[in-house]
Amino acid sequence: MGRSRGHKTRDRNKASLPQVPKNMKSDGLDVEFDRDLADHDDLEALARSRAADGRAKRK
Repeated sequence: MGRSRGHKTRDRNKASLPQVPKNMKSDGLDVEFDRDLADHDDLEALARSRAADGRAKRK
């Protein structure tokens, strides 16, 4: 018995998995935000969120 017998059924499904094009993927941001109605806490949260996104993309 060769090594390929144990891996054959596991690897067979990889070619048939669907892939989503990059232009159809979203970044998960779907929040409406009005800068005119925002208070200091909202603006601070927005700045923290942008800083966290920058750190995550850098890694």
